[in-house]
Amino acid sequence: MTLRTCVIAIAAVSGGGKTTAVRNLQERLVNSAALFFDDYDFPWPDEFERWMERGADYNEWKLEPLVADLKGLLARADRPEYILLDYPFAYVHNELSRFIDYAIFIDTPLDVAMARRFIRDDKDSASSDVTREMEGYLRGGREAYLAMLHTVLPSSDYVADGTLPVNDLTDLLLEQIKHKGSEDNEASKTASR
Repeated sequence: MTLRTCVIAIAAVSGGGKTTAVRNLQERLVNSAALFFDDYDFPWPDEFERWMERGADYNEWKLEPLVADLKGLLARADRPEYILLDYPFAYVHNELSRFIDYAIFIDTPLDVAMARRFIRDDKDSASSDVTREMEGYLRGGREAYLAMLHTVLPSSDYVADGTLPVNDLTDLLLEQIKHKGSEDNEASKTASR
């Protein structure tokens, strides 16, 4: 009997730790694959600030390349037991939500996420670049992150503390994923009897 593939979405605000978590989990889950949101060049919704004013409908994001790659992994004869999605929207994007079995939100305070983003992306930037980044954050970025806390976080199956040390967070998420995977496989066995 083939075990069912469990698709796990790891969501967080930018700088929230989702990429690090997915990489660490992929190393520890023997039969897994990962897809990373930032590996794709998705078109942003037109006029980001107006998108926010209209209610930040995540379905306006055109995610077809990610969906196609996920479908490709699921169609393989040797498909992995776990597919990890480094993906910020959890269940709130209709096109992708139908594939997700379990959504985890890493709840990271916005100041911590911002500090991580600067360390990751802007540590060698000129002060004018940092100023532009801060202006963008104040102009709409912060509101987008807050919107995620009101939409993506409550729609998730599990919420993890994003301030935990990386190894502790990985251990916690691994425990949650393995528990979810064993529940799904047990249900699959019961259904096939």
